[in-house]
Formats: sequence, structure tokens, C-alpha cells
Amino acid sequence: MNRFKASKFRHTEARLPRREAWIGGIRAGSITSCGNHVKASCRWIAFNAEAAGVLGIVPLECKDGGKRTVSQLCCHSDVVTDFDFSPFDQLLLATGSADEMVKVWRLPESGQDMPSNAGLTLGPGGGPVDMLQFHPTADGVLASGAGKRVTIWDVVQQQPLTALGSHEDQLQSLAWKRDGRLLGTSCKDKKLRIFDPRASPTASQSVPGHENNKDSRLLWMGSSDCLISVGFSQMREREVKLWDMRQFSRAMLTVALDTSPGAAIPLYDADTGLLVLAGKGENLLYCFEAAPAQPALTQVTQCRTEGSTRGLAAVPRLALDVMACEVLRILQLTDTALVPVSYLVPRKSVQDFHEDLFPDCAGMLPATGAQAWWAGDSQQVGRVSLHPARRPAETFTSPVIACTQLQAANTGNTGPTDADRSEGSGYSSPSSLASPGSAATSLSASTGPSSGFASSPSQKSLQCILGPSSRFRHAQGRVLHRDTHLTNLRGLSLTTPGECDGFCANHQRVALPLLSAGGQIAVLELSKPGRLPDTAVPTIQNGTAVADLSWDPFDPRRLAVAGEDAKIRLWRIPEGGLRETLQEPEAVLRGHTEKIYSIRFHPVASDLLVSSSYDMTVRIWELSAGQEALCLRGHTDQIFSLAWSPDGKKLATVSKDGRLRLYEPRRSPKPEQEGPGPEGGRGARLVWVCGGDYLLVSGFDSRSERRILLYRAQALPDGPLSVLGLDVAPSTLLPFYDEDTGVVFLTGKGDTRVFLYEVTPEPPYFLECNSFTSSEPHKGFVFLPKTACEVREVEFARALRLGQSTLEPVAFHVPRVKKEYFQDDIYPPTRVWWEPALSGSAWLAGKDRQQCRANMRPADMTPVSEAPKEAPARKFVPASVYLEEKSDEQKKEELLNAMVARLGNRDDPLPQDSFEGVDEDEWD
Repeated sequence: MNRFKASKFRHTEARLPRREAWIGGIRAGSITSCGNHVKASCRWIAFNAEAAGVLGIVPLECKDGGKRTVSQLCCHSDVVTDFDFSPFDQLLLATGSADEMVKVWRLPESGQDMPSNAGLTLGPGGGPVDMLQFHPTADGVLASGAGKRVTIWDVVQQQPLTALGSHEDQLQSLAWKRDGRLLGTSCKDKKLRIFDPRASPTASQSVPGHENNKDSRLLWMGSSDCLISVGFSQMREREVKLWDMRQFSRAMLTVALDTSPGAAIPLYDADTGLLVLAGKGENLLYCFEAAPAQPALTQVTQCRTEGSTRGLAAVPRLALDVMACEVLRILQLTDTALVPVSYLVPRKSVQDFHEDLFPDCAGMLPATGAQAWWAGDSQQVGRVSLHPARRPAETFTSPVIACTQLQAANTGNTGPTDADRSEGSGYSSPSSLASPGSAATSLSASTGPSSGFASSPSQKSLQCILGPSSRFRHAQGRVLHRDTHLTNLRGLSLTTPGECDGFCANHQRVALPLLSAGGQIAVLELSKPGRLPDTAVPTIQNGTAVADLSWDPFDPRRLAVAGEDAKIRLWRIPEGGLRETLQEPEAVLRGHTEKIYSIRFHPVASDLLVSSSYDMTVRIWELSAGQEALCLRGHTDQIFSLAWSPDGKKLATVSKDGRLRLYEPRRSPKPEQEGPGPEGGRGARLVWVCGGDYLLVSGFDSRSERRILLYRAQALPDGPLSVLGLDVAPSTLLPFYDEDTGVVFLTGKGDTRVFLYEVTPEPPYFLECNSFTSSEPHKGFVFLPKTACEVREVEFARALRLGQSTLEPVAFHVPRVKKEYFQDDIYPPTRVWWEPALSGSAWLAGKDRQQCRANMRPADMTPVSEAPKEAPARKFVPASVYLEEKSDEQKKEELLNAMVARLGNRDDPLPQDSFEGVDEDEWD
């Protein structure tokens, strides 16, 4: 395009499809990575699914107008950060993950099962793989970016050709030049670099790019020496820059777009010069025409979509509908659908092939191989016509993983039968991609390093195809009536440490730290809901800022409060609640030398309390004696959380040094086991699950994504069995586990959503249930004992939600039809948590005893398992009805009789006969 000649793409219009053309029924992942989250070849579309380590796979074209089948490819033990299709072999897919591995997969032909094993594995590297891109001219060459380094792989030899350095911070993007000679990168150090990998591992050119270190992208403009970069300015404006590597000292052109915070995903088509931009989390698609010769960047069109963008991909030019003048097709990934957006150039004749719009494009036959390219071969890929009659029909099959498939064939894998394919080749929506819990995200010990998590494709049960589901998947949470709320809460302390839940509650009362000086704590009775008076309420004067607090499970009037002065104070609440300010504690525990993190009462023995502190020790206190009984050591950094096992024999901790530790306090002050914990150092929590055989840990990964990890308690050094990423948020997830139902509730301070998962000891370990969402963020979310639940409403958990100035009860229940019966499958005998099994001194002496269990069934309710079986309603017409059918003559006779009856008797007088007339003489 120049100033005297109008562009042939100036009238390009974006055409949004009808909903029938969407690929729906999916759940896109919410991971944070440098990838585009969706890619397409001429055969398949791959996208990040919600389950960690899983990609959704769907055909690009739908044959015979049928419904597309969404399949899952279980790739990695951690989230898939980026992936790329080979430009030559349309079935070859490379995937990279936070588990530091790169895997190459051969996808099947349409209608066949997804592979359960990768064709080959590259790595592990020096960190999580952030980006991947195949070489544009040589088959078997792959570039991967991890941390500060780019590795160029010979995929056939499974060896790196070279590693490119020079980066001073985290890589943000990489891009091959179309002729395959050079590679460009953008980095968090705000610089753009150009490499000649075959000449030197260091950058041949570098220049300051965008002034903000937020996510930036770099693209080559075909085979020319010009580049496009997208990033943020110092004023946080999104901007696009055009560069010429022959004058790389500064940008040729800078265009500011807007001030939206979402990172922009750029897609450039070198054959048309069209550049499409979309911001993550936004619903606006920009389309520009880039002309480096001017230089100029002219907006062609923009369109607004229905859903927010999670990812963006361009369909290969060989898959375009050229006879409809489709010059570009974009795939927009939203939360629940893939939306194809076509860019069309209006022409009068749509029956002719317009060669000016569709010049010859790069074909699918590679110009060279990996070793030849590395030796200096720079041949270019042959170009082919897009004319339907002259388009080449041959396809290319890369030899990259051919030997691997032969080995798989020799192992006795005879392949799936036709019956297997009909059931195991994927599943129509709603699919298991709609639930992270239904995708197999486990890291079982029997899983090899290159194997996925998919079960055998020959399994024919529907459950194996769709994945197991939780009986609590339809659980519902609701805020109880306003009459049960405590309102007009004033002066709440909303800045309690991250190791503290924010407040604590038992079945009688709640303790709320206040913002006032001196560590004041308000104690409110749950039996007296309503609006609190505007005047001050009686409080506990703790004397120092509150670090954590906890109610004694066996004495509802005793409250333990940990202070920042390294002391633990025990307070006794008068019967009936606080009526005056308490200033003198019942006892003070001294022993820690630094600020205390958290405190927990023993679940089985009375008068036992455990505490963790900044002095890196964990101390167990015997409250009846008012002194320290045991001191556990072995931590090297801040202790995030600790938890007693359900039987009270063991104690688990997770700390900032990235280690998970398991103690048997009565045997040794040193940890019995250690294992790797969450990567991120922002905070973590842990809780015992599945009867005390497993540990569930909530934390962060290196990219601040919140995740949960499941460990086998007897094998902590083996690492997590399963890892599930949830979302990106700053607060630590606080887990609560209901041991009767196996459901774990997860939410954080400042969140509006409570995640629910049923935890099982078998894969896939996490079964997703309905989550609860509130209208405003909560400052704390604490669960009440099981006995607070209303079993007549099938309520299996009850919590207290702390808002800005209110405390609201939230009930979680399971919808059931026969609510008049006691749901004994939901309510097994529960532990008598309110009575200790033994004293603290007996436990310290080595004795163990378990608590009794109580039935929650009311006396006037019958268990649903004993409910009388109802006779099924008859849904067929008995034969007697057909035997008594009337003939056609009988039906005609009945019809005539009915019509005659409506006409009435003809001998009856007409209405006008009863009217009075006029005399004859009146006519004159």
C-alpha cells in the first residue's frame, strides 16, 4: 500500500459466525503463560483445557455437517504453557510445560483415538518451558524458550543444536524469520534481540524495545528485514512498533492503541500484510494493514465479539475458503467456545478465483532437514497455488517419530477396534474438558516420564470416556436468611497475617480481631443474631496485636490467642457470653523467642496446643500444666502452615523453603519425612484428607498461579500425586476438608468464589463440584462443626462468611427429591469431635485412643436406604385399549349423532315465532 495506490484490503470486513458455527461445550484454561493458548493446523485445533496438563483437540473442519467431537490429550504433569503444530506435517504437535519437558505427539487421523504416549520427549531443561516454535523451512528443528535461554533442538536426534543466551531476564516471546536464517526474541529486560543461531549463540543485534516490562511480543514480517513488536509504554499504553533490522537503533513507527491492561496477542499474515490484535480478557479484535515501506500501520476494521478472548490463532492459508474471498481466518478462544472469525474482501464475482488476493503461499514440503540446515543449507520452501484446481494434493509425513511408532507396534499394541474408536475417540460436549476434576491430572508412580494420564483407549465404559463424577457435583451454597446475620460490625481488623484465617468460630460463638490498639477481640454469640449497637461492645484486651486465634474444640469457652510478642494467652469466656471487657487471661504461655505464626488445638487429646513461630520452631504445649512439652526443629524458613493428622499421632508442616515436613512429635524432634512443596514462596496451607492417608497442600507456582497438590503421607519424598491449577489471585487458598463427605472447600481472603472438590484416593483424585460465588469479596470464610448442619435440608456443611460489616451463615446442601428421608449416604456416623478421647498428659505418655462416632439421624426420620421401593409407573398402553378400538363405521355414526344432537330438535319453535307483531290496521 502507498499513498497513491489504494489497498485491495481496505474494504476487508470481519464476519462473525452464527452460534451454530461455534465449537462449544468446552472449558478453556486460565493459566498465565506467554503462549497464545490455541493453535491450528490444516487438520486439527489444539487449545488449553481447564485441567492442568491437558489440551483439548478438535477437528478444524466438520465433515458432512456433523457435530465436532472434542477430545483430550493428556500431555504433562503440569500446566501446558505453549504448543505448536509443524508447518509441514499437519499431525505433528509439540507441547511445552512447566514440568520443564518438551514432548512431540503425532495426532491421529480423524475418528481415531488420541495417543496416550508422546512420540518423543526433550529435556528436562533448566526451567519451565515458556514458548515453542517450529522452524519454518527445515523439518525437525524446534526452538524452545525457558527462563533466560532459547534452545534449538534437533528433534530427530533428540539433542540440542545450540543454546542462545544474552538475555538478562525472563523471555517473553521468540519468532523465526520466514526464511529460517534468523530468530528474534523479546525479553522482560525491555530489549529486542536478533540471533543468527548457526553463527553465534549470542545476539547479533539488540535494541531497547518497549519501556514497560509487561508482556511483549515480537513478529517477523515474512522474509523481509522488518519486524513488528507489541507491548506497553511507560504510561502503560498498549503500543505497536515497526522495526527495520538494517536500522535497528530505533523503531520506524510507533502507534499507541489504548490503555487496556490485557496483554495483546498479535497475529501477522505475511501474504496479505494484515495484522490482527486482541487483548487477553477483552472482546475487541483490531485488524491493521502493515506497510513497512512507508512505514504505515492503517486500521482496516475492528469487530466486537460476544465472549472475552482467552487465546487467538490463525488458520493456515491452505485451509481458507478462497472462493468466498476469505483472506484470513482467526480462531478466538473464549471461556466456553472456539469462535471462527472470517475476514472477507467483498468482490462482485464470488465464482472466480482472485489471484490478486491469493498469491502463491508456502507449501507443506520442507526445504531441508535439521542437520542440513545446521550445516548451512538455507533453501526455501516451495510455493504452491491456492487455486482449488491447481492446489497440490500430496501431504508430508515427518520421519521425526516414525521409529517410535514402530516400537509401539512391536510391543503388542494391536490398536483399537472399530468399536473402541466409536467410544474412545473423544466425547461430545459436555465433555470432561468442562471440569478439571474429570481430566486425569495425576502423577502416579506408575506413569512414565513420557506417558500421559489418559486411561487405556480400549476401555469402553462411559465413565472411562467422560471421567468419574462426584456425587456432590450439584452441591449448592446459599446465604441464609437475613434474620440469622450479625450486622453493623465496626472496626474489624482486616490486616491479620496470611497464616491466620482472619477470625475463628465454634458452634456457640465467634471471635473477631478488631482494628483498635491493644489487640482487642470481639466475642459474639451466634445465638443472638441481628444488628449490633452503635456503641462499643465488650471485648478481650489481648494487650498486643493478634497473630492467630483458635477455639478449644473440647471447651467452647476457652480461646487461645497468639500475639506478636511471642506469647500465647488463654482466655475464658463467661457463660452466656461477654458482658464486660476481659483484661486478665486465664494463662500465658511463654517459650517462643519470635513472633508466632499459627496455633492449632489437638483434635483428639484435651489440653494440647501446637504453635509455630519466626524462631523456626514448632512447640507443643500442655495447657493443664501451663508449660511447653515438646519442641520440634528442622525448619530453615518461615512456617506457612501446620496441621494435626486426624488420629492426632502426626504433625505436618509446609514452609517457605519449599519443603513439606512430617513429624511424629513423641518419637523425635526431627522430621520423619521431607518432600518438595509448592514452588512459590507467597504462602501455603495444608490439610489431611482421605482418612489421614493423604495431604492436600494449597499454594502457588512460580508464575503466582494458585494450585492444589495431593501427596501420599507415607511417601512425601516422591512428590505430589496430582497437581491442579485453579486461577491467578494474590491471596492464599484456605482449605477446609469435610472428613464425612470427602469434599474440600477452598477460598482466599478477598475472594468471591469458593471452590469445591471431592478428593478421592484414586485417579483423577480431584472431582469438581459446583462452586459458590458471593456478590462481594469476603474478608474471611470459616466453617462450623458438622453438628451445625440442618440434615432435614440435606445440608452437609455450614460456614460463616465475613463481609465488610456483616457475618453471614452460608449453607451447602445437596438437592435431593426425597428430603423427608434421612440421607444416610450423605451423613455417615460423624466423629464426636466435642469430647476428647484422652487427656493431654496421657497422649504425651504414649497412649492413643480414637473418638467415638455418633449418628446424625433424627429420631423421626427413616433412612433413605430403607425407604419403600415405589412401583414404577406404567408407561405403555395396555393391549385392551387396542382390542376395544372401534371401527370406522362406528366412529362415523357417533360423529353424526353428535352433530345432530347439537342441531337440536327441528320441531322446536323458532325464537322469532314468539315475537308479538302489529295489527293489520296499523300498517296504514
